[in-house]
Amino acid sequence: MPDRAYLDWNATAPMRPEARAACVEALNLVGNPSSVHAEGRAVRRVVETARAQVAALVGVDPAQVIFTSGGTEANMLALTPLIEDGASKLPRDLLLVSAIEHPSVRHGGRFPRTQIGEVPVTASGRVDLAALSRMLKPGARALVSIMLANNETGVVQPISEVARIVHEAGGLLHVDAVQGPGRVPVAITDLGADLVSLSAHKLGGSKGAGALILREGLHIADPLIRGGGQERGARAGTENVAAIAGFGAAAKAAAASLGADATRMAQLRDRLEAGLKARTPDVIIFGAETTRLPNTTLFAAPGMKAETAVIAFDLEGVAVSSGAACSSGKVQPSHVLAAMGVDKALAQAAVRVSLGPSTTGSEVERFQKAWNKLSESLGKERRGLAA
Repeated sequence: MPDRAYLDWNATAPMRPEARAACVEALNLVGNPSSVHAEGRAVRRVVETARAQVAALVGVDPAQVIFTSGGTEANMLALTPLIEDGASKLPRDLLLVSAIEHPSVRHGGRFPRTQIGEVPVTASGRVDLAALSRMLKPGARALVSIMLANNETGVVQPISEVARIVHEAGGLLHVDAVQGPGRVPVAITDLGADLVSLSAHKLGGSKGAGALILREGLHIADPLIRGGGQERGARAGTENVAAIAGFGAAAKAAAASLGADATRMAQLRDRLEAGLKARTPDVIIFGAETTRLPNTTLFAAPGMKAETAVIAFDLEGVAVSSGAACSSGKVQPSHVLAAMGVDKALAQAAVRVSLGPSTTGSEVERFQKAWNKLSESLGKERRGLAA
């Protein structure tokens, strides 16, 4: 059995061997990708190869891929009123985001707070389609942002249905899809999305690279970073070549093994959840009644504290999370579970387990042994309180 079991893939995935090799090879190159000499052209080829690999992952032309520093920057770049669609250059006057979005989306990007609305979700964690329809007022030039799959619960959103509702109302749809690649299909045409955000380190690339994918005909008229012509004027600054190279290699690998990886992760997740239920019958698995990512389990047991549980698992050599890993190491109440109507005390007990393509059965077994030990202590505390 390994010394540690890393079960926090939704926070960041270990680098794929292909991505690591691509990063190292790129680090050995000297030129600036904007230079016209041979050294510069060699580096430019690395960037454009990666662009083509990322484009293939989502089924678009490479020219539709804008590289960023990660998913957060991609989201911020997308959330602007100044999105031009062909000949239409009028700014968007409404932003609708779901109540379970990543903080970088809930912040609203460059929309004024008075122009931002929040779309509720159901108790299962899926966006409320009827509420979305009501909020899309006739004549509004809306941008709607709904994530592909939630980073905490793993619940997959009905994006194609969302896209139909949004487009019928004359709006545009942005999808934060960072949790999707390598787990579920992310073809932009199948989703019906107009803009899609990706992050390299969520699919086995290196930290520090991401991308915003634009539907053909769209143009961001308000770049976040100005001053150079990189990324066709959409994002100034010399590209992070090594990270981009790794991103491309990871995207290619993730696309190639998607079917087998998803099946295997689902089998391990089901095995893990069966063990939880067998040991602790009153355990609650959030979102279990609807479609989820094949690798994600968010669970809670009454009386448990997430922070204590995460530490206990860590001491037993198991890395899990209390939810999202975007709060500088702080364990905070989950806005996702709050939006789903989960009782606050139960929400504070939620622990996320997320698997990956290289997760092994022995790692799941190690998790189960750690949970057996933790649940035994939890049971003693309950009996003590009842005495």
